[in-house]
Amino acid sequence: MKTVAPVLVAIAATFTLTACELPEAPADTSSPEQLPELREAPEDTGARYDRDDWPHWDYIGDGCDVRDEILQEQGRSVSVGDDCTVTGEWTSVYDGVVVTDAGELDIDHIVPLAEVARSGSRDWSEAEREAYANDPEVLVAVTARSNRQKGDQDPATWLPEEDRCGYVIRWVETKAKYDLTVDQAESEAINSVLRRC
Repeated sequence: MKTVAPVLVAIAATFTLTACELPEAPADTSSPEQLPELREAPEDTGARYDRDDWPHWDYIGDGCDVRDEILQEQGRSVSVGDDCTVTGEWTSVYDGVVVTDAGELDIDHIVPLAEVARSGSRDWSEAEREAYANDPEVLVAVTARSNRQKGDQDPATWLPEEDRCGYVIRWVETKAKYDLTVDQAESEAINSVLRRC
């Protein structure tokens, strides 16, 4: 198994923020030239994936679960009613669509659960799978349409219409945080995007 560092280029020190950029990441989010290295390995296509093995939307209190938390954090003019009913306005960062009905949004894992299963997590415990599935750092509110289009694909076969640099940076950070691997085509696609950032 070899270690591959994404091909990185310097980018401007300042950015013009738009409504279609990925929601604000943790303060230690990397710029392309600071991204961690990822291990390259063939996809573990024999790894069993069952969504039920990845407990998600943990209850966090006051009638709210992790999905509700993400809606609150990533929305604008958000109000929380009885039973943690969340209202507000959101911009789906994958396609730029403005949404005012939370029921029309999916909460997506930047690296899909099935992709995680194929990327070196075969021996994870249920607690480790649950921790990933509910980690706010890897979750983003997007339109159901864009999430269905993405499915469980990696950047070699799918990229969002909006903010591809931000998406790929978060993808790399997520895989590094959880010590997940990338396959060759995925690594090449990541590098291709980052060269343009």
